[in-house]
Amino acid sequence: MRNLGLIAALFIALPLAAQDPTPPPQSQKPAKPTLEKPDEAPADTPAPTAAPKKAAPLKKPAISETEGKVVEEIVARVNNEVITRSEFEHAKVTAEDEAKQDCQNRCTPEQLKSLIEDTQKNALRNLIDQSLLVQRAKDMGISVEPEVIKQLDQIRIENKLTSMEALEEAVTKSGVNWEDFKNNIRSGLLTKKVIGSEVGSHISVPKEDIQKYYEEHKQDFIRPEQVALRSIEVNTAGKDATEIADLRKKADTARKRVEDGEDFGEIAKRYSDGSTAKQGGYLGEYKRGELSKELEDNVFKLKRNELTDVMETKQGFLIIQVLEHYEEGQQPLAKVENEINEKLYSQRMEPALREYLKTLREESYVVIKPGYQDAAGGSNSEIQEVSATPEVTKTKKGHKKYLLFGKRAGDSGD
Repeated sequence: MRNLGLIAALFIALPLAAQDPTPPPQSQKPAKPTLEKPDEAPADTPAPTAAPKKAAPLKKPAISETEGKVVEEIVARVNNEVITRSEFEHAKVTAEDEAKQDCQNRCTPEQLKSLIEDTQKNALRNLIDQSLLVQRAKDMGISVEPEVIKQLDQIRIENKLTSMEALEEAVTKSGVNWEDFKNNIRSGLLTKKVIGSEVGSHISVPKEDIQKYYEEHKQDFIRPEQVALRSIEVNTAGKDATEIADLRKKADTARKRVEDGEDFGEIAKRYSDGSTAKQGGYLGEYKRGELSKELEDNVFKLKRNELTDVMETKQGFLIIQVLEHYEEGQQPLAKVENEINEKLYSQRMEPALREYLKTLREESYVVIKPGYQDAAGGSNSEIQEVSATPEVTKTKKGHKKYLLFGKRAGDSGD
């Protein structure tokens, strides 16, 4: 079975890395927590309850029945949701891990330190952002339960577990709370849907912008002959002859489905045992001499979107698709149009998403505990209990629709 570090990595790496805490039942209102200063606990209160490894940032400790005693420090409130100090600390650790992964031995110690500091500055902002997005998804009536089940099953398959119960047991043994694990996946999927619907759907890249970018950056598209590849890998390690025969049928089925018009990336996510399955099997770009002779001979004779036959390897069965074949020299616009479109789309997405999140904040009750930094500029204030439906006060703006650009389609402007 694959090391369950993969599971833990997925658990902490979802977009914006925030949770969706559930408010306490109305019938059993807890005592209002006492808020100590950061890094300073009152002498007459116990230290925050220790939590199990890895699960600590995700599981909300229960409030003590004793009036006024601190069990967990609340560092921010987002409407009726809270962000605890343990979640915040976990987010900072995750940010550090991501910074190290991004550097991958390409940074000097000083550059790595600077990158870690920059990513950690955004930790609280990202927690607040995802809380806002998940709450927005609920307001929109979005449900992702089928996708949650599908993703859990994919994780089960990747870890070669026989049932969902076996996956739950493996997750729990790795120190992660099962319900928190599922909820983190759910939050990531909800976030993705809201961003796609409310932000991405408003962004388009006109053909003339792609043409202009190409003309201004032609030197970037002078390349040696190379191919961009995707793969479907069916692992046969440790299998007997009967099982191998069945796995050959699985590989043949996967190839035929692509030939019949289904998207290679989606088939790879479902059928491939390879480490790149989640990315639709994308392997990267390769020049001549960077692949084994047999594989090079197979793929460099193929054109865009063509497939190899099912190839048998020591590890199992392999299907390669040539996603793009670049001839040596200046690449024509048709070859790099999708690449430029994705680049320009990403450049426009970031400011649009920040503007959308700003709108969500203006329509929400967001308060940060004094002493904690929110990179989005949330004001520090005493954190207080709020009702299930906070009233709009004179100091708050009136209710608005959650529109990214402030106008509906058909209105003038964007």
